[in-house]
Amino acid sequence: MSLQCETTAKKATKAPIGFFERYLTGWVAACIVAGVALGHFFPTLFQSLGGMEFARVNIPVALLIWVMIIPMLLKIDLRALVGVRKHWRGVGVTLFVNWLVKPFSMALLAWLFIEGLFRPWLFADQIDSYVAGLILLAAAPCTAMVFVWSDLSDGEPHFTLSQVALNDVIMVFAFAPLVGLLLGLSSITVPWDTLFLSVILYIVIPMVIANVWRLFFYRGEHKHLRLEKTLKALHPWSLGALLATLVLLFGFQGEQILAQPLVIGLLAVPILVQVFFNSGLAYLLNRAVRSPHCVAGPSALIGASNFFELAVAAAISIFGFSSGAALATVVGVLIEVPVMLLAVGVVNRTRGWYESRDGVVPHEICCPASLHPHAGG
Repeated sequence: MSLQCETTAKKATKAPIGFFERYLTGWVAACIVAGVALGHFFPTLFQSLGGMEFARVNIPVALLIWVMIIPMLLKIDLRALVGVRKHWRGVGVTLFVNWLVKPFSMALLAWLFIEGLFRPWLFADQIDSYVAGLILLAAAPCTAMVFVWSDLSDGEPHFTLSQVALNDVIMVFAFAPLVGLLLGLSSITVPWDTLFLSVILYIVIPMVIANVWRLFFYRGEHKHLRLEKTLKALHPWSLGALLATLVLLFGFQGEQILAQPLVIGLLAVPILVQVFFNSGLAYLLNRAVRSPHCVAGPSALIGASNFFELAVAAAISIFGFSSGAALATVVGVLIEVPVMLLAVGVVNRTRGWYESRDGVVPHEICCPASLHPHAGG
C-alpha cells in the first residue's frame, strides 16, 4: 500500500469516541421524550411534515438523511479497495458474517422472538412490520462508527478502511435483493419500486456525492488537512440531522409507545442476541483461520454493528413514520453504543487468549506503533 493510502487509513480511522457518540443512548432517550411530547401537543405539524412526500419518499427525511450520511461516506476512500488482498482471511470472514449469516440470523431471531415468544405483548397489526424493521437493520453493515470501534480495539487501520470500502460497494448491489428475499420469506409484501428507490436515494447518490467531493480534496497540497477540517465542520450538522430525524419519528410513534412502552425492550432482545452472536462468530472464525488479533477485532465489530441511518431511512420510505419497522430500526440506534462498547471490551480483554493460538501473528507485528493512529500522540 502506498504512503498516500497509509496516510488516508490513519486519518480515516483516527476516531476516538466523541462526547455525542459516547452518550448516544441518552440522546436517543431525550429524542423519545421530545418527540412524544411534541407529537402529542402539535399533531397537525407532524401530520403536515409526514404528508410532504414524492413517490412515497418523505422529502424532509430524505434531506435529513443526506445531511446525516454524506459526511460519514466522505470518510471512506474507495481506493483502499486495493488493500483487501493483504488481510484476505479477515476480509473473507467479515464478508461471510455480514452478508451470509447476519441478515439470515436476524430474520430467524425476529421470527423466534417477535412472531413467536413476544407476540402476546406486541401490537398484532405491527408484527410483520417489526420483523421487517429488524431485517432492514441487519442487512446493511456499519460504516462510520466502525472506525470508532476499530480504534478502541487497536485494530489494523488499513484492514478497517478497505473492509468498509468493500462493504459499501457490495451494499449498492446486495441490499435490495437481500432485503427483498428475507421479506418475501417472512410473507411480507415487498414494494420493490420503493426498495430500489431507497437504495438509489440513500446509498448510490450519497456515495457518488461523497466520492466526487473527495476528488476535490485530492487536488493540491494539504489534501488530508482540508478533508479533516471539512469533516469537523460537517459533524455537528450530521448529528443534528440524526436527532431531528429521531424526534420526527417519535412524534409519529408517540401514541404506540405510551400505550405499550414495553415494546422497545422487547424489540431490543433480538438485536442484542444478534450482536453478540455475530461478533462472537466472526471473532472465533478469525482465530480459526489465524488472522491477527488487530484484524479479528475490527472484523468482529464490523460483523456486529449496523448502518442504522440507512435502515431508518429505508424503513420510513417503505413502511412509513408510524410503522413498527421504523420503530424497530430506531431501537438499534438506542442500544448501539453501550452494546458495541461491551463488545470492544470483550475483544480487548481476550487478546492474550486469542494470540495463544499457534500461528497467530502478535499484535506488535500486525499493527506496529509506527502505523497505529495513536502513534506520535
